[in-house]
Amino acid sequence: MGQEDLMSTAEDVADQFLRVTKHYLPHLARLCLISTFLEDGIRMWFQWNEQRDYIEATWNCGYFLATCFVLLNLIGQLGGCVLILSRNFVQYACFGLFGIIALQTVAYSILWDLKFLMRNLALGGGLLLLLAESRSEGKSMFAGVPSMGESSPKQYMQLGGRVLLVLMFMTLLHFDSSFFSILQNMVGTALIILVAIGFKTKLAALTLVLWLLAINVYFNAFWTIPAYKPMHDFLKYDFFQTTSVIGGLLLVVALGPGGVSMDEKKKEW
Repeated sequence: MGQEDLMSTAEDVADQFLRVTKHYLPHLARLCLISTFLEDGIRMWFQWNEQRDYIEATWNCGYFLATCFVLLNLIGQLGGCVLILSRNFVQYACFGLFGIIALQTVAYSILWDLKFLMRNLALGGGLLLLLAESRSEGKSMFAGVPSMGESSPKQYMQLGGRVLLVLMFMTLLHFDSSFFSILQNMVGTALIILVAIGFKTKLAALTLVLWLLAINVYFNAFWTIPAYKPMHDFLKYDFFQTTSVIGGLLLVVALGPGGVSMDEKKKEW
């Protein structure tokens, strides 16, 4: 079987998967996408004192402001998750969660840690895709009205979301000389480039979902570590953040790359 035949077969399998799951995939994508906010909001409740004391000690901001920070994170994240899952005021919920990401990036000094910063940006990319999806749902209410084509803001949201999502994979590259690491880096880099430029997007994004899912379950198995050990919380944070990026990729699979992509331009050739 030639390379083109292999690619064609893979695309047929991906299309068949999409036909079977098209009614469920967007819901699964949204659930995965908000999982890290849901977990973090619940953690704020159960670790209220620890989180407040950490912020108070780190920023020397006093008991009241530290309490406000924890309360804002708890209500902002859980409230945003409920709105997104119930499909109410999704755009406002996305903007609120963007604000939470920015607030935590500063409060927990993530700005100076490149790996965590890239992962937070990837999380923002997933929210951009969710925002683009909510715009598309809003447009669908006027299905009988003539349109000038897909709105530019939505197209560029999808482009920005795709580009930011691939930052997650930049943090997974291993710079050593073993054959497996080199192969993984080459394949992973090729796939993230395809998603970023929007070429064979659904197939590349679906492959990345499977790859990231395997890595997440293998490397971030927090359930195998006793809850009292710090590594448990660290792996749990990583697990849910990676699950959110999987949700963003599933949105790419479900909705396609948007107008600013090579897949879309191919239709014009």
